[in-house]
Formats: sequence, structure tokens, C-alpha cells
Amino acid sequence: MIEQFTDRLRFLGAFLANPRQVGAVLPTSRAAVRDMLDMADVPGAELVVELGAGTGAQTQEILARLRPGARLITFEIDARLAKLLDERFDDPRVQVVCDSAENLGAHLGDARADVVVSALPYTSLEPGLRRRILDVLPGALAAGGSTVVIQYSPLLLPELRSRFSSVRWRLTPWNVPPAFLFACRQD
Repeated sequence: MIEQFTDRLRFLGAFLANPRQVGAVLPTSRAAVRDMLDMADVPGAELVVELGAGTGAQTQEILARLRPGARLITFEIDARLAKLLDERFDDPRVQVVCDSAENLGAHLGDARADVVVSALPYTSLEPGLRRRILDVLPGALAAGGSTVVIQYSPLLLPELRSRFSSVRWRLTPWNVPPAFLFACRQD
């Protein structure tokens, strides 16, 4: 309980320091994370990439679903939060990267993700940065892979549909504010 309260304070601090980069005042609720991850095959994945890990709300649930021997590369641009993630998740399956998601390809090399989990605040990002990040997502996926995205409005839907051949979405009320969840695939 104390860790959850401390995480909320850290997250709020990161938001106050850079609101366009963080995009929310609280970490994503556990129920919303579960709803989002239910839209992808994390248990069957060899490689999962997480964008915008924050304090680890998604990371913890991804690891709970990730099988032994699989890998998780988690991106967090805030150096303090990346350090927290590195200390918190002492798991050989996890690699924490402190960098912008637009550089995803450089960190993947020849590898492709079976699942990309994104909690980035796309609608608050500078439009050029948002486009650059969204443009790398389809090419980062393995054949049959999927990208799942959580947002607080449906405004991203047209941009996702322009990059992916299939986009499913639903609303989860179990978050403050209620969240829009998107599952994207490239056939």
C-alpha cells in the first residue's frame, strides 16, 4: 500500500515536471492494464516491448503473464522512472531502456516484437514526435503481432487506422479517467 502511494507521488512529480511527456496525473489502474493486455497474446510472446513504462503498472502485469525465457524491453524516457524500473524489476527477462520510443528500431535491431504495449500520451505529444513514434510501430511487429494502446480519448483512432490494417477498440470504465483501449494488427 505504501509503495502504491509512493508510486502515485513519483508519477505526479514526473507529470508536473513534464506534463506533455507523461500525460496523466496517476498511473494506469490495474484493471485497465489487465483489460488492455487481454487484447494481446502476451503469454504466447517471445518478445514484448513496452512504451511508457512509468512506475511499472503495466510492467508488473506483463511479467506476470510472460513465460520463462521470453523477453520484455521496456522504454521509459524519464531517467528517474527508468532507474526505479531497473531497481524494482530484478528479472532476467527485463531490459529497461531510457530513451524515446521513436528510437525503438535502433534498440530492436533485427528482432521484432510479438506484442507492443503502449501507454504513451500520444494526444499530448508534439505532432511530429507522435507521427514518428506511430510510424515505427508497424515495422517493429513480428508477423501476426499486435500493438495494444491505452488512451484517454478516441482521438488517436484515425492515426492508428492509417497505419494498421485492423484496429479494434473498447472502453474500460475501471480507470480514472475511463480509458480507450486499442488493439492493432498489420496483416
